[in-house]
Amino acid sequence: MTLRMELTAAAASSIMALVAAVPSAIAGETIEVQMLNFDPDDPSKVMVYKPEIVRANVGDTIKFVSVDAFHNAQSDPGMLPEGAEPFESPLSQDYEYVVTQEGTYGFLCLPHSVMGMAGLILVGDHTVNLEDAKAVTHSGAIQTKFDTLFAEIE
Repeated sequence: MTLRMELTAAAASSIMALVAAVPSAIAGETIEVQMLNFDPDDPSKVMVYKPEIVRANVGDTIKFVSVDAFHNAQSDPGMLPEGAEPFESPLSQDYEYVVTQEGTYGFLCLPHSVMGMAGLILVGDHTVNLEDAKAVTHSGAIQTKFDTLFAEIE
């Protein structure tokens, strides 16, 4: 084997390793959020996501895991960064959502929103739409939950 052939083979090997690494870097991390009837660390907290506040980067996947039945995860209208697609998972099923924009994403469980089952996804510079997200109003327990979550991130 000549020196030129060895150098070509080494370069090709390096390029192949780089190309193999790129998809995982683009795809991002998968972050699991459990949908639960009660918090295993505090059984007095019922109808919860665990965690309720997720910090992510653009390209990460948020995987909502249906640990207990009759929960879903859906974006809250008005609590999405500009350009982000709304989402709604089927009831009692795992669901994956890729975050594509920096900002604050509000989400809730439709069947249990009256009990305050909600959460936040904070992506990159989450402050780009934070004031708009905080300005969205709800009634009852869901408003209390979002107020509590916003207070936790400040």
